[in-house]
Amino acid sequence: MGDARQTTARGHRTFVRWCWAAGVGVLALVVVLAGPMDQAARAELSRTAIAAAGVVAAFSCGWRAVRSAGRRRRAWGLLAVGGVVGVLGNVYAVAVGDPDTGDVAYIAALALGVVGLALFPTVRPRGQEVVRMLLDSIVVGGSVLYIAVFAVALEGRTFSSTPALTAYALPVVDALLATFAVLVLNRSSAAERVPLGLVGSGFVLYAVADVSFALLTAQGGFTFGSPIDAAWVGGYLAIAVAARHPAASGSPLADERAKGSAVLGTVVTFGIFLAAALVRVGQAGQAFPWVANALWTAVLVAVVVRQILVVVDNESLRHDLERRVELRTAQLRALASERERTLESVADGIYGVDTAGRVTFVNAAGARTLGVTAADLVGHDAHETFHAPAADGTPYPSDRCYITEAVRDGVTATAEQDVYRRLDGKDVPVEVTASPLRADGEVTGAVVVFRDVTERREVERIKDEFVSVVSHELRTPLTSIRGALGLLDSGVLDRSSEQAARMVRIALTSSERLGRLVDDILDVERMDAGTTPLELADHQVDALVAAAVEQVSIQADEAGVVLAPASSDDVMRVDGERVVQTLVNLLSNAVKFSPRGGTVRVAAVPVGELTEVRVDDEGRGIPPDKLEAVFRRFEQVDASDARERGGTGLGLAIARSIVERHGGRMWAVSEGEGRGSSFRLTLPRVVSAMAAPAVPDAPDDDGPATRVVVVDDDPYVVEVLREVLELRGYDVVGVTDGRAAVDVVEDEHPAAIVLDLAMPGTGGTEILRHLRRSAATAQLPVVVVSGTAPADARETAALADGWLVKPVDPDRLVETVREVIRLRPHHDRVLVVEDDDGLRDVLVTVLENGGLDVIPARGVAEARVALARGEEPDLVVLDLRLPDGSGKDLVADLRRSGRLRHVPLVVYSGAEVGSRERDDLRLGSTVFLTKGKKAPDAVLRPVLDLLDAASGRVAPVPPDPSNPRTP
Repeated sequence: MGDARQTTARGHRTFVRWCWAAGVGVLALVVVLAGPMDQAARAELSRTAIAAAGVVAAFSCGWRAVRSAGRRRRAWGLLAVGGVVGVLGNVYAVAVGDPDTGDVAYIAALALGVVGLALFPTVRPRGQEVVRMLLDSIVVGGSVLYIAVFAVALEGRTFSSTPALTAYALPVVDALLATFAVLVLNRSSAAERVPLGLVGSGFVLYAVADVSFALLTAQGGFTFGSPIDAAWVGGYLAIAVAARHPAASGSPLADERAKGSAVLGTVVTFGIFLAAALVRVGQAGQAFPWVANALWTAVLVAVVVRQILVVVDNESLRHDLERRVELRTAQLRALASERERTLESVADGIYGVDTAGRVTFVNAAGARTLGVTAADLVGHDAHETFHAPAADGTPYPSDRCYITEAVRDGVTATAEQDVYRRLDGKDVPVEVTASPLRADGEVTGAVVVFRDVTERREVERIKDEFVSVVSHELRTPLTSIRGALGLLDSGVLDRSSEQAARMVRIALTSSERLGRLVDDILDVERMDAGTTPLELADHQVDALVAAAVEQVSIQADEAGVVLAPASSDDVMRVDGERVVQTLVNLLSNAVKFSPRGGTVRVAAVPVGELTEVRVDDEGRGIPPDKLEAVFRRFEQVDASDARERGGTGLGLAIARSIVERHGGRMWAVSEGEGRGSSFRLTLPRVVSAMAAPAVPDAPDDDGPATRVVVVDDDPYVVEVLREVLELRGYDVVGVTDGRAAVDVVEDEHPAAIVLDLAMPGTGGTEILRHLRRSAATAQLPVVVVSGTAPADARETAALADGWLVKPVDPDRLVETVREVIRLRPHHDRVLVVEDDDGLRDVLVTVLENGGLDVIPARGVAEARVALARGEEPDLVVLDLRLPDGSGKDLVADLRRSGRLRHVPLVVYSGAEVGSRERDDLRLGSTVFLTKGKKAPDAVLRPVLDLLDAASGRVAPVPPDPSNPRTP
């Protein structure tokens, strides 16, 4: 922008200097020619000045032509050529002494000027407009010349001699050029009128000099050397100066046709013509009576006025028509632009064809799909150009093509499957819809919409492959199970217990494999669909790695592989269970493919806001072309021993899905076969590692632990189960004698019993029946741990709350104990959270007298301990101001619990609770009571109402206006 302004300013300064130089030169020439210099010297000076000025004009116009473009370049070029022709004519006339030939050269130069002026507008004028301007120029120029010669110069005198025809023609052409320049100027933009005005002024000066030349020649008194010659010099210099104007090359803003006033031009033209006619009438007045002259004058005036009115009317019609055309053109252009934008914005390919099947248009998406530009397709036969041949290479018949059917028969084809061939030879599968184009009931072509279905075909291929692999993987273990059970059922193996046991092991192994496969398939689908929620919490990396290593340790010991985890202080915000599942998957794979005596290393390093976890092994390695493929479903690096090494082929796909759900990524690195491999993943790291890592879901150590009685005749089993449960926070009482177990249960009042059925003396079944017959222990949860399946002891299984088959998985044992405690039958239970000991005792007494089971808690911590023990309340009575936090904290905990988020709540606070605070405290149906307004014994009624409404025993009671309730 700055450079353009500097260039424009520099151009204006140059133009001004040229104007000063031209003006001073012409003025000096006039002074010299009017002075006392000798006539011969003045004549020689005059001829030299005219020739020099012509050269300057020709050079300046040529210079401008080189710096212009288009019509403006041709205009200035013709003016430059005209200047050269004029100078050569002048030199020839002086050298040879033949003024008539020189006048012919001048007329030729002026004719070139007329053509140049016609080319001057940057927007090409209409042909009729150019002809009209030329005719107007002849009328005006001739009229002005007639008035100047016969009314002003001669004033009734006669010629002393008859000048040559060229002497008359020169001023006529000069006047024509001057008028033409004015008319062109009137139809040009404001920025271009200065150079056009200078060009017109130059021709006016020519006309003045040529008229004087014609008159003096007619009177026989013309000689070079008079001040009149300065007009020729001034004309040349005016044109030279015009070429130096910054706008001489054309205004960059003049991109529309200039709108001059045709009415004004007509009025001026015919006004001058009328004046010339009146002069002629005045001169003829001596030969005709005044009445005839008056009549002739009236006729002339009427003709002129009529012509002007016709022009005015035509101009009005033209402007109205142009306005309508411009409006309609703008509407059509906007419509075309909107259609074009619509076509270009559509993701599907669209092309049109005419009745011969030739492409008439194609949008950008279609051209891009076909790998061409639109120009490469327009005009070509669509079927022959990009319709792929049949599978055997034979061309597909055009008469059965949907394009032909649409054009020929007017048939619309929907969801046609086709293959298009790009110009580079690549085939693209597409889905096509072809519709005929109709105009006045006739088919004029067709529009084809097509969509690249390459990805869809790939998805279908993967799906088919997936179904095929899954069916194979499912059928293989089912076949083993069926074969083994068939042999057992047939009785063939009755005599061979070893073979029967082997068949049972085969069936068991195959069923476990089948279960793993189904679980993995479900995991993959859930992860891909995003339906598996992530329970995010802060976890120590070391704890997650240790949990994974523990689960794989037995497999590693059997394979003779050492697991070597490295220590890390990082804390990650992840779903701990899912990350452990991922690490177990990676470690299991690393162990399976490591040689005996090998080492599997696990390390974690911080990388910005992420933690990068690496599992490195010394196994067979992965070829470079398989580094990405191993994460596909059922993909194996070497399928030859896949069955021997086990696995479903879905582990890595599941692991990557889990990592990506956390916002991380997972990839494999290997230097090739036999060089080991490294699986790496990134997970979000807690940058501020002050947050405490998540703890196992177990009872809190701050309160009394939940008591569980373990009954088994094997002391070793009792000790193992005791250790498993105590590690999870339970208080365990072990019993190895069945008879003593009943006494221990009656004395200890445990929350649950873990019972073995096969015991000497009083067996587990007898103990279970005794417990169910006693009113004190009828509802006591019992988990049976036995080598017998529940299907083989249906009567006993009906009395148990849980059943585990030996060997027992520790996590499964803990989960079962927790669930039976949680789900045991109970009376309505109320959690009372109040820090004032006296008021808490009063509330407990009031509620217990109402037949409720009350769990007292002094603060948030004790309430959390009670909830962790599985003592889930049916209602909560809550004080807001507590010594170890706010009642809002406990409400937030309950909201996060899936089972307690809608538990009824009675807020019993010392201060009124505002409406905004009530929104933060809402759980299920909520009642707000103020201690100063409601005595403790008044709490029982809203508590009972809420419990009855929640259990459905009675309809909800309308809230008391004095007791604000939030439903």
